[in-house]
Amino acid sequence: MKTQQVKLINRGQEDEMEVWGYRPCLWKIILVGLGAVCSGGLLLLVLYWLPEWGVKATCTHTPLRGASRLLLRTTDDFRLWFYAKVHEILAPGKTPFDNVESTAHFQDGDRHQSLRADNEEQNRKLLCRDSVKVHYFTHHSVKYYWNEGTQNFEPYKGLEDTKVRCADIHTTYSSGLTKTLQDYRALFFGKNEIDVRVPSLFKLFVKEVLNLFYAFQIFATVLWASQGFYDYAVGMTLLFLFSITFSLYIIRKQHVRLHNMVVEHSMVKVSLCRGKKETERVMSTELVPGDVVTIPEKGMIMTCDGVLICGACTVNESMLTGESVPVTKTSLPSSGKEADRIFDTEEHKRHTLFCGSHVIQTRNYADEPVKVVVVRTGFSTVKGQLVRSILYPKPTDFKIHREATRFLMCMVGLAVIGFIYTVIIDVINQVPFQGIMFDALNLVVVAVPPILPVALNAGLMTAQRRLKRVGIFCISPQRLNICGQLNLVCFDKTGTLTEDGLDLWGIQRAADGTFSPPETEVATESLMKTSFVACMATCHSLTTIDDKLCGDPLDVKVFSATGSVLEEPTEEQTVLYIDKVALIVRFPNQWGEFGVVRYISFSSTLKRMSVVVKQLGQKHFDVYLKGAPETVANLCKPHTVPQTFTETLETYTRQGFRVIALAHRRLESKLSWQEVHNLSREQTETNMDFLGLIIMQNKIKEQTAGALLDLRQANIRTLMATGDNMLTAISVARDCGMVQAHEKVIIADAVPPNDENPASITWRYSDNLDVNKNQTAGISFSEEGVKEEENLGYHFAVGGPAFAVITEHFPELVPKFLLRATVFARMTPDQKTQLVQVLQNIDYIVGMCGDGANDCGALKKAHSGISLSELEASVASPFTSSIPNISCVPKLLREGRAALVTSFCVFKFMALYSSILYCSVSLLYWSLQ
Repeated sequence: MKTQQVKLINRGQEDEMEVWGYRPCLWKIILVGLGAVCSGGLLLLVLYWLPEWGVKATCTHTPLRGASRLLLRTTDDFRLWFYAKVHEILAPGKTPFDNVESTAHFQDGDRHQSLRADNEEQNRKLLCRDSVKVHYFTHHSVKYYWNEGTQNFEPYKGLEDTKVRCADIHTTYSSGLTKTLQDYRALFFGKNEIDVRVPSLFKLFVKEVLNLFYAFQIFATVLWASQGFYDYAVGMTLLFLFSITFSLYIIRKQHVRLHNMVVEHSMVKVSLCRGKKETERVMSTELVPGDVVTIPEKGMIMTCDGVLICGACTVNESMLTGESVPVTKTSLPSSGKEADRIFDTEEHKRHTLFCGSHVIQTRNYADEPVKVVVVRTGFSTVKGQLVRSILYPKPTDFKIHREATRFLMCMVGLAVIGFIYTVIIDVINQVPFQGIMFDALNLVVVAVPPILPVALNAGLMTAQRRLKRVGIFCISPQRLNICGQLNLVCFDKTGTLTEDGLDLWGIQRAADGTFSPPETEVATESLMKTSFVACMATCHSLTTIDDKLCGDPLDVKVFSATGSVLEEPTEEQTVLYIDKVALIVRFPNQWGEFGVVRYISFSSTLKRMSVVVKQLGQKHFDVYLKGAPETVANLCKPHTVPQTFTETLETYTRQGFRVIALAHRRLESKLSWQEVHNLSREQTETNMDFLGLIIMQNKIKEQTAGALLDLRQANIRTLMATGDNMLTAISVARDCGMVQAHEKVIIADAVPPNDENPASITWRYSDNLDVNKNQTAGISFSEEGVKEEENLGYHFAVGGPAFAVITEHFPELVPKFLLRATVFARMTPDQKTQLVQVLQNIDYIVGMCGDGANDCGALKKAHSGISLSELEASVASPFTSSIPNISCVPKLLREGRAALVTSFCVFKFMALYSSILYCSVSLLYWSLQ
């Protein structure tokens, strides 16, 4: 393999693979055919189990460009092999984004309709003479096309492949694609559908029977039956049928569940833009990247990933996040600094509608329909990737499996030695051929027990049945053994350790650089005419659906406390405001009325959101901002932030309160409605006036402390990863027992390098006492400090930004740091996933428990993910609990340990039984000779 051409596809990604090119060789195929006949088909089974052998045995190596067969191998620790066949299509261009408008063939509209035909021969006849052959192969539902420039196969995922700027999306795609270009791109991207086919029972049965262990069981059963051991053969057959029936039931059930999840909305009628004013009703399966779809007022289920270029939407993304809280999506910036950035679905998530999400409501501006540019289709969408991760899961690297495989290899070695020895002795003693085969094969069956896989599954099936009784559902039974080995469990905070809902404890306003005393009542006459209450009432992403207030529970609580009313604007109200408004907020007692002109959605990275509003009767616009206190304070004029800001914030966060800061800014009167919308986020959210703090109370669930105590007594370490404030997270960790009362918490604050200074870390106690400070790399506590802290007991706490700096600039410190780190605050969803990976890299067997809101990535990445949400996104997690608290975790771990112990005991028994029986048969056979 070293002398052959090898290239990487998906370089640097999780599914990175090496690829080799081959073409069929006639004389090799003839030899393999003869070998298959002589071996009674055994050779074909071996080549089926080892695809790399099958390709090498029938093909010769060739450069990738001319290959018709491909051999793929993953670059991870598992080094899995896959086989793929190269196909070709005829097209007027080499990539889906080539300009083919002038191609002669595509001017013939009637003949062009046949391009969508699935028959390649028909396509070939219809295409013109100057068409080119485009080679591709399909692996795990993704098509990889040959790229002449890079001389490698690459997937075309969608519009992001073109590295298009946000502003160019508005100018290039605002009118949609022509029929010519749409059908051309369909040649490459295919139908816009997530095709999860439910295989027939016969096909599943054949695939399972061809499994190595099942094939060995069938062989052993036939061998025993041919020698007259009918009772043993019948018993083995019954166990075999029971085991394979259970496997088929689990596999088919998962396929049916996935199929039902994606098929309901996979084929719907959508309105497609053809030019500036023309629209056409087409099936959603015909969409390709670059198409422009209009969203109806009553909403729809998204069948693709698309970016909003006109209007705004209220979307329920529970399918993807597991959190059924409507979020507001706004149109992609068309001007300013942000419009010059390259479009990216992650960076511009607040402007992107994802496949599978439910658009509940739409808001249009200037009588323009709400438009979405299709970015990705089919399996390239976020929903498609979620389904792919379930259809093609990565194997789990579990110690018992490795040890079992090694032992079986030893037994196979003994069986081969015994087989050869028996054949030689029987030949010398002139034993008939049939007797030689029976003696030798019996020794093999005794050495490698065929009943072992069935016996190992017994504990798993029992544990899975018991878990189902207590409301814990498993889609990956093999993960149960891993649950028995978990030595660390990471928990989300809000909705997992604490209650979902938040209660408004009170507010503390700021004026003239000082804090006023805390106030528990908001809807009072003295407060109603303040900017503070105006911010509470307008700065949110709430909407009304069937006269019911919907949105983030925190926003609902804050808005309800003001006593104001949320209304959809009427034509008369729009005329009163002169400018187009998205929502109307009306206060009681006719104090005032505000129209929300623009939403700047919440960003988990920036930790803030804002709105631009206009008060009825005023000529100027106001900006109201809400977010993490530290972030908001940094955006405000220094003299408006109280000097006691830090002390006041710490007072509340130490008590476990969740604190949110508010700010206000009055825009210049000369700014028009259009100019307000053209302002970048940085221009809008700056030079603010600090208004004060909202204090929210988040109670710990009753079952949390008891479950964590059970885990601690079982010597299982627990961590918290949350997006909340650091001191709030520490307070919750203390209250629930994750951090004991006598133990200290040391906060790690890290600063990235700049032009003058390298990256640095500052260590301090949570009560602000300095411990150690190092402005260079490789920091650690002194030996004396470590000994002192170990005697007292201590935990590290780190925020998301500091965690990013430590992992990037202090990699040698990460393993030592994570051994004592317990609280991870201000963590983004991606950082939670990264945390799980880093913990796995230092040999922890990691469990993750969350409500599915922003932990989906971490739930999938952990050895055992436990979702407390029963929404569709939970299908990505191996375990789903209908118990809405973490008491399910100790239950799952108990059953996991029971299944693991059962597996160990069964394996030991079967291994000992086989060893004794093998030695006994060998000695008996030797004595008879």
